[in-house]
Formats: sequence, C-alpha cells, structure tokens
Amino acid sequence: MTQLDQQKVERFAVRMADIVNGGALSLMISIGYETGLFEAMEKMAPASSEEIASEAGLNERYVREWLDAMVTGRVVDYSPESGTYVLPAEHAASLTLASGPDNMAVLAHSLPLLARVQADIVECFRKGGGVFYDQYPEYMALWAELNEQIFERTLISKVIPLVPGLRDRLAQGIDVLEIGCGEGHSLNLLASEYPTSRFRGYEFRENAVQQATAKARSLGSNNVQFKSQDITQLGESAAYDFIVCFDVIHDQAHPRTVLKNVADALRADGIFLMVDVRASSDVHENLEHPLAPFLYTTSTMHCMTVSLALDGEGLGTMWGERQARELLAEAGFRDVSVEHVEGDIFNNFYVARKG
Repeated sequence: MTQLDQQKVERFAVRMADIVNGGALSLMISIGYETGLFEAMEKMAPASSEEIASEAGLNERYVREWLDAMVTGRVVDYSPESGTYVLPAEHAASLTLASGPDNMAVLAHSLPLLARVQADIVECFRKGGGVFYDQYPEYMALWAELNEQIFERTLISKVIPLVPGLRDRLAQGIDVLEIGCGEGHSLNLLASEYPTSRFRGYEFRENAVQQATAKARSLGSNNVQFKSQDITQLGESAAYDFIVCFDVIHDQAHPRTVLKNVADALRADGIFLMVDVRASSDVHENLEHPLAPFLYTTSTMHCMTVSLALDGEGLGTMWGERQARELLAEAGFRDVSVEHVEGDIFNNFYVARKG
C-alpha cells in the first residue's frame, strides 16, 4: 500500500475546502448580480441589512443571510459594533455593472446557468455526443449583454485601430462581414460609425438575427444587413475587404471549413480579424492563467459540447494560440500577427492576411 504524505493530504484538504467555499460564493455572487445587491451597496455608506434590503427592494431575511455569506467570504466588510455592512469600493470595481468588462460577477452568474445542463453533460461523458445551443437561452443572453458592454467601450476606440489603415478604409467605404454576429451589437456600432461602408452579419440563430435587424432599424442604419447563414455553406468568393469574428471559431463544429470559407470570401488585400481566448494550446502552459479552470469548465459545459453536438471537431475554449495559427495557415492565411488590447488580458486579436 502506498504510504501517504500526510502534509500533502492536509494541504489538499485545505485546497478542497477553498474550492467548495469558492463554488458556494460563486452562487451567492450570482444572486448579488441578478438582484442588484452590489449596485445597491455601491452607493451606500455602511448600512444595516434592513437598509440594504430596502434600497434593493428585497426581503430582509434573505439579504441578511446573503450578506453574512459575503462577509465570511471576505467580499463585504462588517462592523459588529454598529451591525452594519459595506461593500469596499475596491471590491465594487469587480462586481458592479458600472465596472463594465471588469465585472467579474457576470462570470459567477454564468456558472449556475451552465449547471442547468449538467445532467446532459454527464450523459455525454458516458455516451459521447453533445448539448445543442438551444439548451442555453439564458446563458447566451448573458454573454450578449456582456459583449454589448465590451463593444461599447472598446470596439471603435481600441479594436479597429489594431489593424493599420483600417479606420481610413472603413471611412472611405468597404465591404465588411461578421460571422457569428449574434445579436449584432458590434456590427451595428460599426455601421453607425462608418456610414459609407457596407456591413453584413451572418448568424445561424434566427432569434439573434431578428434582434440584430430590429436594432439596426431602431438606429436608422441602412448600410447593414443580417442573415441566418451556416458559415460552412458560405460559398462566397472575393466578396469582402474585411471579415471579423468575436469568440466564434472555437465553438464551430467544422472550424477548418469555416476558416477556409472566410479566406475564400476575402479579396486579395482583405483582412480577417479573429478574436479568441488568449491561452496556450498545452495545458501545462496554462497553469498560471488567471481563469484557466473557469475556461476549461466553460469549454466542457458549453463551447466544446455545442461543437460535438453537431458531430464537430470540439476544439474547445482553450484551443490556444499555436493551434489557432495552425488552422489559419491551413486555411490559406500566410501573414498572421497577434495583437492585444490594453486592459484586455483574456483575448488574442489575430490579424490575418492571405498575402
């Protein structure tokens, strides 16, 4: 029988307690996100549970228990002398809607949404296959909301300038395609900013296409169109000057086909901007990644399985830079650079050209 290292046993037991406590706190943080408790506390001086519940319009008994979970989790500070709670400004910076892309509470909120398909995922472990996109309506809505906040803050001011000369070309008027455009947040922003360019968005979820189209109409944009389209059946040649996608390729059932179709659809001097998770393709190089366990879990529970549900390749969220470069080269992109947006530690911005 193997002799156990008792110190190692004890260290891992402590680690497991941290994991269980972290999981429990994620549920509480998710509730704080959904009920607006963090926003209520952000603008309050130290306050009692009754005052916080009143500000948020919630039941005091539930709020008090939630607050105590936050106190023991070192998220909220508590004064036993006055019986008051306060959310430190430094903590609010990672927990409230005002923090925009830095709002980590939204990541915690995604976990119970993913947990709703756990039984289906367990079945996939046993029998293979995957879980289809239509099993994730609230999860997809959550990421659409987050993406809208991110695009509003960074797309025009930080992302487009990554590609030399792109702003001038967009201002002069070019043909642009976004694949996997979702609810059209990014493309509607670009269409409003560059009225002389022509924009098209492809997305296979019909309800997302309808939302994107309605938004374009409300903005009065007549230079953008959205269409339900399977990108593996694109079949367009030399039609676009600029093609972009945001966190799309790693979800695809057939990413190699999609990238080849993108290359075919680009004109000779066209540019493909592929935004995807910044990670290594090798797990041992992701040990220091600040969100690696979260991202591998997200992959297992969503990104990989939606691909496998369609008999796909199942790249997964953490396919990494080496594999991304390999697939881009295979598709015909000979010139690929990896850029970064200041303050965004989670994404690589691949600027790819065929020449």
